[in-house]
Amino acid sequence: MTVPVALLAERLRRASVEAARQDVDLLVVTPGTDLRYLTGIDTSSHERLTALVLAAAGHRAPPALVVPRLEAPGLAGLPLDELGIEVVTWSDGEDPHLLVSDLAGVPRRAAVADSMPALHVLGLRDALPGVTQTLAGPVLAELRMRKDAAEVAELRAAAEAIDRVHARMGEFLRPGRTEAQVGRDIADAIVAEGHTEAAFVIVGSGPNGASPHHDLSERVIEAGDVVVIDIGGPLSTGYNSDCTRTYAVGGEPPADVKSTYAVLQEAQDAACRAVRPGVSAESVDAAARQVIAAAGFGDQFVHRTGHGIGLDVHEAPYIVGGNELELTPGMAFSVEPGIYLEGRWGARIEDIVVVTEDGAERLNGRPRDLVVL
Repeated sequence: MTVPVALLAERLRRASVEAARQDVDLLVVTPGTDLRYLTGIDTSSHERLTALVLAAAGHRAPPALVVPRLEAPGLAGLPLDELGIEVVTWSDGEDPHLLVSDLAGVPRRAAVADSMPALHVLGLRDALPGVTQTLAGPVLAELRMRKDAAEVAELRAAAEAIDRVHARMGEFLRPGRTEAQVGRDIADAIVAEGHTEAAFVIVGSGPNGASPHHDLSERVIEAGDVVVIDIGGPLSTGYNSDCTRTYAVGGEPPADVKSTYAVLQEAQDAACRAVRPGVSAESVDAAARQVIAAAGFGDQFVHRTGHGIGLDVHEAPYIVGGNELELTPGMAFSVEPGIYLEGRWGARIEDIVVVTEDGAERLNGRPRDLVVL
């Protein structure tokens, strides 16, 4: 997805206005998803400073991009002129943080990218003595957590791509194979089905499924295991998938597994049905948690119900107790309650949900039953 110049310009304008609203005079954004969102620049941060310097509304300084001279040719083809962004280069041996200081005017509060390396945070602190540093995340999250129609379309495409991988799970997940072997096949399928890479692959079999962020191991999957498969990755546009399904391998699971899983399925459905404009993020978390607690598994649901998703796998809004944020159309996030029985097995169901004008849309369409392979 090539973001139209007009949309990038609007994002820059809104970021400037939001910075002023939050009493921030200057945004300094280094490479990462925030910079990609605002300008279309997709590169990595390193010891040489690259940074967008964006003044808050009401300040006269035009936006500028500070970039090492040797990397300036890589900006060819980007619509920086159309966006009114001045490119300011520097050479090895010069202090680029002083260039930011020259461009910044006299700010009181400068917000730096959440992922800015400490090397540059401290360099800017020295170059802007007396200026209060804060994080840019609260400013940019106000823009990024409300997706436009094109972004929702990318998230839908990502969800469809990861659904295709789950649909193939019978090819990979069999007794006698190790989690690592299954994980390698899944990673290949994630790319084959349209992602640029497998950002993460969790194969939690048997007792390993009771660890929510278990990765992969050499444990051999046995007949009768319950297996948690949590997978995702980015499309070429940068927008991510993230979907979890739980499988029973080698035959029908015992009655206690089925009854416990039914509680989880009810909780996930209750949380998805709770999503609509005007409700709080914490109320969606509570909808899932109440079902699980009422069944006696409250202590076995050990994490938040969800996280926002977009150019990052985890971003605002977070669906967690204490978050009073009011949901509005365009917000996209996971709904993923889990039940984890230490030493035995675990289960999780995860869909990506988008808030619509009158409710919500689940982007993932695979069955949410305990699938028997």
